[in-house]
Amino acid sequence: VQLQASGGGLVQAGESLRLSCAASGSIFSINAMSWYRRAPGKQRELVAGITSGGSTNYADSVKGRFTISRDNAKNTMYLQMNSLKPEDTAVYYCNANIKRSLFDQLYNYWGQGTQVTVSS
Repeated sequence: VQLQASGGGLVQAGESLRLSCAASGSIFSINAMSWYRRAPGKQRELVAGITSGGSTNYADSVKGRFTISRDNAKNTMYLQMNSLKPEDTAVYYCNANIKRSLFDQLYNYWGQGTQVTVSS
C-alpha cells in the first residue's frame, strides 16, 4: 500500500491550492484519513481529518479556509486550501488507516509529503 500526495506548489498570499492523496495497492477499506503539515523549525501538526463516513475536523488555524474531502471510490483524499497565508508554508503529509483484507487489522500509512510555499 502506498499513499501518493500531490498538488503542492508556490503561490502568493490569498491564492488557492488543492492537494490530493491517492492510496494504491492491496486495499480492502480505508478508515480515517488526515492531512498533517510540518513548517520549518516546527513540529508536525494535524491540519484536518475525515472519517470514512465523511465527518471532518480542522485545526483552528485553517477553519473556514481549508476543506477536506474524499472520494471513496477512488481511494483519494483532497485538501482544498483557500485564502492561503505565508504561515501555511510547510510540507504537507497525508495519513490513512487502511485494511488490506477483510480480516486484516488496521495499518497506518504516510505519504511522502508535498511542499506548499506561500509568499507574502
